[in-house]
Amino acid sequence: MKYILLVEDDLSLISGLSFAVKKAGYGLDIAHTKSEADEIWEDGKYDLVILDVSLPDGSGFDICKSIREISKVPIMFLTARDEETDVIMGLDIGGDDYITKPFKLAVFISRINALIRRSDNFNQADVELSSGGITIQLLKREVYKNNEKIDLTANEYKLLCLLMENSGQVLSPEQILGKLWDCNEDYVDSNTLTVYIRRLRTKIEDNPGKPCRCHRVVSGILHANECPALQWIFKKYSGSTRRSSRY
Repeated sequence: MKYILLVEDDLSLISGLSFAVKKAGYGLDIAHTKSEADEIWEDGKYDLVILDVSLPDGSGFDICKSIREISKVPIMFLTARDEETDVIMGLDIGGDDYITKPFKLAVFISRINALIRRSDNFNQADVELSSGGITIQLLKREVYKNNEKIDLTANEYKLLCLLMENSGQVLSPEQILGKLWDCNEDYVDSNTLTVYIRRLRTKIEDNPGKPCRCHRVVSGILHANECPALQWIFKKYSGSTRRSSRY
């Protein structure tokens, strides 16, 4: 049985969520405050953590940061705060999904299933990805460029993993958004994805304006002028058809 930790202070909401989660076949522990969550949390015990952002004694963001220091367990934010800055912050600090209230229980359970399924697939994957001078130590969540460690945000890391795991394939923006966040464009749109791609390039490329390492890291990257069908993707993510891009 998979176990979930729910951190939520709304008693009426807890009742409905608890029933739905247990009916779906999951074990569930509940914390009503940040301090309770800190006491209950134990690395390796839970397969998913669901955090309300606003708690009586703190923030779900703070809990997420603490968990990410020691664990890669999937984290979902459950909150009424739907501002774009809140969503981006939650994902940047290590969240895997962000669902806003009110929501349908069926959608909520589907997202839980997707996160746990994706986590299981990740745990069964190879422990290292390497190409073009870039190496990812999956168990340590560390990235190296020419044997020197580079710092990536949680979403930059997930994006790089996705690209290297799908070497030789051209992914649409919708595919990337779905694989990374299980969100729709209302929460993490293509403009946000553009920012992540550009940030990633500045960290893994010697010259971000003339990306060459990306050609090796993600095989299958094409020059836009060599593939007219990809020009619209290229323009959207690079801003110019003179550069080469997979997107």
